[in-house]
Amino acid sequence: MAIPFLNNQTLRPDTIDGLGNVFFTDGKSTGLDANQQQCEAYGYTYNKATGTCSAYVFNSLLEGSISNENNFVQGTGNATELGTNNTYIMGENNTVKGLSRNNIIIGSGNEIANGINNATVFGTKAEVITDNSIVLGGNQGSDNLGERQAIHLMYGTQTTQGSEVNSYLNNTVDNYFQPPNNSIFYFHADVIAVRVAGSAGEGTVGDYASWVERGVLINQSGTLRINREKDPIKSNGSVTDWRPRSDVSGSNFIIHVRGETDTTIEWNCYVRMTQIQTSVAL
Repeated sequence: MAIPFLNNQTLRPDTIDGLGNVFFTDGKSTGLDANQQQCEAYGYTYNKATGTCSAYVFNSLLEGSISNENNFVQGTGNATELGTNNTYIMGENNTVKGLSRNNIIIGSGNEIANGINNATVFGTKAEVITDNSIVLGGNQGSDNLGERQAIHLMYGTQTTQGSEVNSYLNNTVDNYFQPPNNSIFYFHADVIAVRVAGSAGEGTVGDYASWVERGVLINQSGTLRINREKDPIKSNGSVTDWRPRSDVSGSNFIIHVRGETDTTIEWNCYVRMTQIQTSVAL
């Protein structure tokens, strides 16, 4: 969560790098240096000799023992920030922002965001913001980070009633994909559902249905919009009331699903996204 502006302050903290340096924003520009008064107003330490604002004192020995635990890095210009574990990098100028584990990067100029786990990244200038995702960056080295890329995600849930509920990213409750500002996606979701239990009068275990849910998702300067359609593919058994529906809510892309009363249905939604992220306000 972003730190709010304090009264009478024109800057607020924005990011902290792996060395503990704090960089500020004025709400428009980022990566700004604060003066002593601005730095100390937010409780950080100002170093007069270097003119830097710090959140903590960097310790190279600690960084070596925590930041690079079981990482394997091949190539030049790669960076694994504090708390990066069990990560494989082959390429140049890739960055893992830290507090993450079990990631793979093959390519150049790619970046995995802070706290992301179990991601696989290929290509050039891909930006990874989601656990358990596969991301392909199709950019030149001079393009913006994440300008053109494809993302593979998984949503899932279990239903036991006939009302519409949310499915969740990685089947983790209240977890959803959040499109970045000024980005547009074509999404294609392959959805399958199967009955595994239940006492409803109609239908038997093994009944199934499948759909394709697809459309365009856009984040217009912080406001999500969606234009979608659904096609049933194949089904078997009593599945009349079953259905998926993609939607947006706040900053989240959601796939709703509806099952059947007193029927246990497992859902899996495999989502492929083709992304353009712009440097202008859409």
